[in-house]
Amino acid sequence: MAPFACLTMVNRKENAVSLLGTTVLVTGAGRGLGAALAYVLAENGCKPILAGRDVSALKRLSVNIQDRFNICPDIIQLDLSDTRSVDAAILKLRGSHDTIDILINNGAMWLEASDKDHVAQDVLVTINSAVTGTFLLTQGLLPSLLSSPRPDIVTIGSISGLPNAALQTVSIPMYAAKRGQSALAEGFAQMLARTPVRSIAIHPPYLDDIAPGTSEWEMAAARFKGQRGTNRDIAEAVLFAVTRPRHVTLSITVDADDGGLHPSR
Repeated sequence: MAPFACLTMVNRKENAVSLLGTTVLVTGAGRGLGAALAYVLAENGCKPILAGRDVSALKRLSVNIQDRFNICPDIIQLDLSDTRSVDAAILKLRGSHDTIDILINNGAMWLEASDKDHVAQDVLVTINSAVTGTFLLTQGLLPSLLSSPRPDIVTIGSISGLPNAALQTVSIPMYAAKRGQSALAEGFAQMLARTPVRSIAIHPPYLDDIAPGTSEWEMAAARFKGQRGTNRDIAEAVLFAVTRPRHVTLSITVDADDGGLHPSR
């Protein structure tokens, strides 16, 4: 008999940790990946707190989640590039939520490469939102996380933040900001090693942004190798990571031929 011939596939879904009733804060939740993350987590029983700069976009998402899953997300305005906004959000969140179970650090500004010089303000906003604001928010919410029986910090980085990653079309400030986010995730993992808090990192490739609940969303899993990844892929990677048993902490690189670590020519 060939080695491993008698091994059979076992459904391990029953070993996943339930998310029912957990409180999850998603930054950058007004659009794109952040909105998809909030939607998928609500679909799996979480109560999301939607944080972002555009309150009107957060309200639209909140209504959508309430209509689909009968869950009413809280909304908080947050500009990660502005330390005053971060401080105000921390104060409000600690006043309204004794416990936050999962913090998803998704919010960050995107800055494409350009033939022209980058404006100083754009560079500051890009780096501050990804690194300074993300660090201060996480630091400020640690007491709320430590009061949870299952605390997780999830940092949404990028393949651009990995050593020797291809620059592709991203700007150097954005490249540096994403490298900084990788360092944050690793730093938190080391700092919190003897606590119940896990520091999880997810590194997406360049993505197609698709809306949850649409036919395109439903068809995303049927894409062929060579096609671009989607925000659904990242939402499902996060879902997988936060439902692992507590002794397991993951750092996941999501790759793709188109827009991944080794982009096809």
